[in-house]
Amino acid sequence: MKTFVKNYVGKGKQVAELQIVKVTCKVADLEKFAYEYDGIRYVTFEVAKMKSVDSFGRGFTVYVSHRVDKDEPEFKEQELNNIPAPTTVPAPEEELIELPF
Repeated sequence: MKTFVKNYVGKGKQVAELQIVKVTCKVADLEKFAYEYDGIRYVTFEVAKMKSVDSFGRGFTVYVSHRVDKDEPEFKEQELNNIPAPTTVPAPEEELIELPF
């Protein structure tokens, strides 16, 4: 199973009356997630609006996400043996009526 892990690297807040979010991140945190493409180093991150503003007025969070392959949980043989067998309920003994169509 593949899941995404978020590593939070900063926070930000919206600039008054503009569609701009000012973000602050530690360089050391960003360097951990830097990668190189054609000889140039990049950091790709995502900015998301938080459910509520924190005590410093920041309403946005910044994170780097990456995909992680997780092993599906395996059932132990003992757990499989503890699963109860399905029970069957006998059908009521009623006379079947044939319908004319």
